Amino acid sequence: MQYDVTVIGSGPGGYVAAIRCAQLGLKTAIIEKYDTLGGTCLNVGCIPSKALLDSSEHYYNAVNHFKEHGIDINKPKVNFKQMIDRKANVVKQTCDGIDFLMNKNKIDVHHGMGSFVDKNTIKITPAKGKATEITTDKVIIATGSKPSSLPFAKIDKKRIITSTEALSLSEIPKHMIVIGGGVIGMELGSVYARIGSEVTVVEYMDRIIPTMDSTMGKELTRASKKIGIDIKVSHKVTSIENKGKEVIVKAEDKKGETVEFKGDYCLVAIGRRPYTDGLNLEAAGLSTDDRGRIDVDDHLRTKVDNIYAIGDVVRGAMLAHKAEEEGTFVAETIVGQKPHIHYKLIPGVVYTWPEVASVGYSEEELKEKGSEYKVGSFPFKALGRARASMDIDGVVKILADKKTDEILGVHIIGARAADMIAAGVTAMEYRASAEDVSRMSHAHPTYMEAVKEACLAATENRPIHI
Repeated sequence: MQYDVTVIGSGPGGYVAAIRCAQLGLKTAIIEKYDTLGGTCLNVGCIPSKALLDSSEHYYNAVNHFKEHGIDINKPKVNFKQMIDRKANVVKQTCDGIDFLMNKNKIDVHHGMGSFVDKNTIKITPAKGKATEITTDKVIIATGSKPSSLPFAKIDKKRIITSTEALSLSEIPKHMIVIGGGVIGMELGSVYARIGSEVTVVEYMDRIIPTMDSTMGKELTRASKKIGIDIKVSHKVTSIENKGKEVIVKAEDKKGETVEFKGDYCLVAIGRRPYTDGLNLEAAGLSTDDRGRIDVDDHLRTKVDNIYAIGDVVRGAMLAHKAEEEGTFVAETIVGQKPHIHYKLIPGVVYTWPEVASVGYSEEELKEKGSEYKVGSFPFKALGRARASMDIDGVVKILADKKTDEILGVHIIGARAADMIAAGVTAMEYRASAEDVSRMSHAHPTYMEAVKEACLAATENRPIHI
């Protein structure tokens, strides 16, 4: 069968690329190794983790905050099986939605391992049955990523686990040791801390969420400790051993002394690696770099002119929405349009509670660049809306150019930060100044008032409510 475009991988980057190609009139196919569409994000990543984060937050609030709200109930118990079952149902509904979109857009779906025969021919090997081949004018590689592991610690998927297994455990851990204080580690650590697990986070760097502005890490540390998470920064893990029903983790602290942690589960959350296994890239004339990534130009075209690559298998942040933008970008490029992606304006989010969200430059990056900048911040505890909802942890931090007042970075930790960051992206996309935002009317009482007040602080150091 002949196609104009074939997409390998059906995660957010792949399925969005396929839909946009179909919308633009291209005969499109998508190849997916697994039985369900949606990739890591929908099946074992973004969607199931948010389902568990919401469930665990409901439980935590019922135990810790309902009484203060005037809601008297018997002490709630965690029905962990139901929590996991609900998560699975959310995943199924979402994946079924992708099936609907493929049918709606008349995209041919092929299940099986896709591998190159040559640059225009792809073999599809299903789990059962015979392999088939299709030919295609263009190819978009969107095969995503897999959890990274430590060379000295075998992931046994029983006691030493990745995020995939952490989303489908059969019991609540007594003590979960989390290796890595990044986005995945902090999100899943908070899920289990809320429902009763002792959680210890062991982070190599000197702060958690180290890729984000340091203020965010400090505030999240403070909030995480309130729910009982023990955070150990500047610790280098040296060994992880499964002793049956116990896992022993050894690490060197910042003094170089050996410390030991014992738990019943160890979640290894040290990041992800590009996944191109089985693609037979060499047959198409392609290879990967020392980090497993496929090299692409500014148009996301590989060195083979009819093959593009997007998402986690290329440079840049491993984010579902980044992959989506790239999927649309490539589809429009193929038909001769001139799309554009401003990579610095792709936001990053941590779905703990409070949530953390950032876009643009961090203060550390501006210092490294030697940029002249000014800072405006405003705490959530000064907001009427935050006091009403008992969500007083957090702060909005605005970074603006010292001379022009153009907003260079927006960093938020607080309730609904994940939704609020869109306003920061919009402002920066149109190169707004801090004064521009401060002069816009913000509804009262809302969390977004903190953004206005932080912009007032950055512009003239004149916030109203502190």
